[in-house]
Amino acid sequence: MMNSTNLGYTAAAIAVIALILALFALLSAQRMRKKYAVLQGSGSEVDFVTAVARQVEVVNGLRTDVTNLRKDLTVTQSELKDAIRHVAVTRYDAFGDQGGRMSFSVAFLDDVNDGIVITSINGRTEGRTYIKGIKSGASIGSELSPEESQAIGMAQKGQIA
Repeated sequence: MMNSTNLGYTAAAIAVIALILALFALLSAQRMRKKYAVLQGSGSEVDFVTAVARQVEVVNGLRTDVTNLRKDLTVTQSELKDAIRHVAVTRYDAFGDQGGRMSFSVAFLDDVNDGIVITSINGRTEGRTYIKGIKSGASIGSELSPEESQAIGMAQKGQIA
């Protein structure tokens, strides 16, 4: 059995241990308050949590913008397939006695080689202009001259002149 003296020492030891634990808990709470105060900011400044929340909103807005831009880009690329994007000119002398390469053929094609070829044959006293439709790189309904075929070939390859 324990006598009253031993019981007093045991109670005192337990009280000291409890006091040490309470001091440790108090110090931990103070450190946490300091760290939380840093997160909150000091009155007029924006606190850390609010700043992070704003940045999350900005990032989410940017993600939405990127998604919309991807959709717009897909639509634009689809529309550009039908746009005239390939143009080439072939200049030549239609008549052997005339210099200066005054005659020309110009091909205007889209991405699937549909479009037109315009030919202007110029002599000393007259000039004639012809337009022929092109479908998949070939003439629609009429035969192409060698110069027109050359202009179409150059346009398909991306050559200008």
